[in-house]
Amino acid sequence: MTWELAQLNVLKAKYDNDDPRFAGFVDHLDRINTLGDQSPGAVWRYGDEPGAAVDTHALADTRILLNLTVWKDVESLWNYAYKSEHVEFLQRRTEWFEVEVEATTVMWWVPEGDRPTPQGAIERLEHLRTHGSSPYAFSFRDAHEPPRD
Repeated sequence: MTWELAQLNVLKAKYDNDDPRFAGFVDHLDRINTLGDQSPGAVWRYGDEPGAAVDTHALADTRILLNLTVWKDVESLWNYAYKSEHVEFLQRRTEWFEVEVEATTVMWWVPEGDRPTPQGAIERLEHLRTHGSSPYAFSFRDAHEPPRD
């Protein structure tokens, strides 16, 4: 069986989507999503009707935004997140998002072709927060290899 890397990150916005203080993020979201979609190793990105997940509110707090993607491997995701233009937005995230003390990103392996749901991905994040890293739910810091067939 071939495996792909699923990834979820959630962040709590400081502002509503139409607030001018959030424009530095919202105005560039399509460009950054396109960069991710076209990055080597990108497989799939969850999106609502306009093509971004900013209007998906899988948690009770409507300011919590989610990004759910599938990648070929950990290295592909790392290169997009930290070695592309995307890193500029990571460096500015405290302008637009609350600082969290709990994990905001989780990864896990899925069989090739499987597409995770927001609800299932949030369950993985909660598992990581509660139980720590495991092959079921992990982060870049302690990435696990795909299951052996």
